[in-house]
Amino acid sequence: MKPLRPALILLLAMFLVAAASCGPDRKDVSDSPGKITVVTTLFPLYDLTRAIAGDRATVTLILPPGVEAHTFEPKPGDMARVNSARLFVYTGRYMEPWSEELLKGVANKTLVTVDASRGIRLMRSGEEHHEGGKEHGHGHHDHGAFDPHIWLDLGNAMKMVDTITEGLCSADPQGSGLFRKNAAAYKERLSRLDGKFRETLGTCRKKTLIHGGHFAFGYLAHRYGLEYVSAYEGSPNAEPTARKIIALKKKMDENGIRYVYFEELINPKVSELLARETGATLLYLHGAHNLTKDEFEKGATFISLMENNLENLRKGLECR
Repeated sequence: MKPLRPALILLLAMFLVAAASCGPDRKDVSDSPGKITVVTTLFPLYDLTRAIAGDRATVTLILPPGVEAHTFEPKPGDMARVNSARLFVYTGRYMEPWSEELLKGVANKTLVTVDASRGIRLMRSGEEHHEGGKEHGHGHHDHGAFDPHIWLDLGNAMKMVDTITEGLCSADPQGSGLFRKNAAAYKERLSRLDGKFRETLGTCRKKTLIHGGHFAFGYLAHRYGLEYVSAYEGSPNAEPTARKIIALKKKMDENGIRYVYFEELINPKVSELLARETGATLLYLHGAHNLTKDEFEKGATFISLMENNLENLRKGLECR
């Protein structure tokens, strides 16, 4: 037998490396024995799916901890993960405009896709939330037109649980009984938390939530009868105008508002400016798009984030 030529040896080595890195044996992209693989885009979807799936699925999150959701761009490795998964969960084009293009490139014909926003009324960014949202079709709009932060309304979160559960049942029919049992238990937890929000926020001396970040908490405010004012009307990449900053300061002064909120993973410069100009105190309000690295390592959950939000709302709105 003739010895292999160096060029052929190199070619074989490259093939083996590629197969090891992209093949179906990778634990994060392929089904393990007795488990399906699920890829999710945002932290709320990741955490809800884990709670419903239990030990019948390996659930992964595309967003790395510490990465701001609105500026994220998927990499080729993310395409490989989705292509090797059984189920892909996202919230539609308004929150993840890159998701539809990613799905167009998927060759996996058996992949089950779940748009967790299905059947949920979308509000326009900056809409007078106390008048309620309107249901909109998926037209050619971006984040600036519609508010995609649907999970911050716990009623919507319960609907998302139902939608994700149906997706899991479709991807793994044998696990349907477990999925539905886990979903019912999780929805009960969400319902109890929703009751705590209603009870606590119904006792507040202040009803106006001033936020120095982008328009993210309209659904939360609408559900609990709060007025919500943010510095950025749409995308967090936009800059608030001087007129907007002056109007926020005036509203705080006129209403005796002593707290201003900032959000995760976005520069709090506007909140800090408002705090300096008014003597207000900064409070953290988590949009739950994604976690910081520290939050992820400490095992934060969607419910724990919302519990912390309630405590900071109780303080900032001077509730009993």
